[in-house]
Amino acid sequence: MQPAGHHIAELNLGVLRYDWDDPRVKDFVDGLDLVNGVAERSPGFVWRMDEEAMGTAQNDPAGALGGNPRMASTMSVWEDVALLEAFVWNTVHRRFYERRAEWYDAVETPRLVMWWVPEGHRPDITEGTERFQHLEAHGDSDHAFGWSYLKEAQLWRVRNCNAMAAE
Repeated sequence: MQPAGHHIAELNLGVLRYDWDDPRVKDFVDGLDLVNGVAERSPGFVWRMDEEAMGTAQNDPAGALGGNPRMASTMSVWEDVALLEAFVWNTVHRRFYERRAEWYDAVETPRLVMWWVPEGHRPDITEGTERFQHLEAHGDSDHAFGWSYLKEAQLWRVRNCNAMAAE
């Protein structure tokens, strides 16, 4: 249950199968502005780490993400679970998510972590990756979790997204 005075933060981590300028990921790259624009206009959107800051974090070999040039990640904050779910599963985002196997390397570990942040807090990449690592090491907890941990998260179940949401 969402603590009073908190929003939900999320970090997606993925590694593209091909370089950013490869034609096989062109649809993904060309759609980023569309998906990010829809997110920013969606009810409940609070904040998103901008492309420049995320790019710097992704490309820093000494940074939390290891400097992989094919890293493709997002980190954002939303007012609540229902509004985040609505964006993820009821907008153009879902069409891109359903095509993720074309663009991202297959992994058996989670690609998404969520956690509660006090209203007004903007997480940095170090905080996000720490939460991600905690989820990988310990599984769902109040500190870091995926969709299935959130009892109030229903849309991903209704949309028959159980397998996708586990990632």
